[in-house]
Amino acid sequence: MRIAMIGTGYVGLVSGACFSEFGVHVTCVDKDAGKIERLKRGEIPIYEPGLDELVARNVAAGRLSFTLDLKEAMAGVDAVFIAVGTPTRRGDGHADLSYVYAAAEEVAANLDHYTVVVNKSTVPVGTGREVQAIIRRANPDADFDVASNPEFLREGSAIGDFMRPDRVVIGTSSERAAEVMRRLYRPLYLIETPIVLTSLETAELTKYAANTFLAAKITFINEIADLCEKVGANVHDVARGIGLDGRIGKKFLHPGPGYGGSCFPKDTLALVRTAQQVGSPLRIIETVVDINDKRKKQMAERIIAACGGSVAGKTIGVLGVTFKPNTDDMRDAPSLDIIPALQAAGATVRAFDPAGMHEAEKLLPGVVWTQDAYGALEGADCLTILTEWNEFRALDLKRIKTLLTQPVMVDLRNIYNPEDMAAAGFVYSSIGRPAMPSQNV
Repeated sequence: MRIAMIGTGYVGLVSGACFSEFGVHVTCVDKDAGKIERLKRGEIPIYEPGLDELVARNVAAGRLSFTLDLKEAMAGVDAVFIAVGTPTRRGDGHADLSYVYAAAEEVAANLDHYTVVVNKSTVPVGTGREVQAIIRRANPDADFDVASNPEFLREGSAIGDFMRPDRVVIGTSSERAAEVMRRLYRPLYLIETPIVLTSLETAELTKYAANTFLAAKITFINEIADLCEKVGANVHDVARGIGLDGRIGKKFLHPGPGYGGSCFPKDTLALVRTAQQVGSPLRIIETVVDINDKRKKQMAERIIAACGGSVAGKTIGVLGVTFKPNTDDMRDAPSLDIIPALQAAGATVRAFDPAGMHEAEKLLPGVVWTQDAYGALEGADCLTILTEWNEFRALDLKRIKTLLTQPVMVDLRNIYNPEDMAAAGFVYSSIGRPAMPSQNV
């Protein structure tokens, strides 16, 4: 089989590389000449574990290629995937579908045989029908069907998610298109992956419903964590106690500074706007969006409180700035609210992130970036952990105490044990767990 993948961003590049690993011939298309040239040289523009090896292997095998020419890419394909960005539209919170619709126009101009046009981008309900209408208007004689095939990839583990998914959702009203999609995903048959065949609208809404539910789950445990602090309970024990209930599940019950990334912030907001537009408001998700926005801003207040109520003239050492580990993605990361708030309060911020500093330095002016974790702590008055990278989980606490002016740690990811930190002589603050008195050692 042959497919074209329009867009070499996170979704397009990962999906294209994974399809090629299945034995499909994939041509990835992008308008960014610089990005295509980098990919042809074997340079991967995003950080995703294992992606560089996957791309290199399939390019060498002749199954994966990159081009600026959509006509060339669509020659003889069974399907063309639209995997372009759908950022939040400035001013109203709706998803910006201009890239999707522009791609549909270009696809229409190059349809010369039966092709399934697949929306891989995250799009609001009704987008598939509009793509269909755009193509039909532009090319009335085209032989095509439109399908929706939302992605459910977690940054940092996207390849495993694609190769061993919980499910594959395919929305189409055409049996002909459904058969093409079944053939594409046939390699998953042996691991008995559920294939959910449904309508365009249902597939589109399923993606948003999944992301907003998970965002609500994160927000729920964050609020429970705040309550735990007030009543002297331990949020991790609460999360374990409820997570062992099969109806609830243990995933996404880890408290933190609020969700971020490329999906949850924009998708929750887009679904809220869609629901409001059709007169069926989602009050729960509206509240989730509001709570999460406020929570990120409140995290700076926690750090300031741990520093005695003021950070004016002080240095804060920050470990991790990406929205989660194993990615370089800075989109809606809590650090983008926390660090500027600390700077506005008079602090100097020294920071280190294993993968995100190149992108972060464009977004966080005035930060002193260091070569490793310990460099960020030298002369700092407080250590703050914003992202739970594995290399931060077993820091040399004795060395840290020699670097800090005072042994203060604010752990917004709860990766350390309060009892251990107290025994090590730290003034330790975490989320939703009882504070332990420091033992001066």
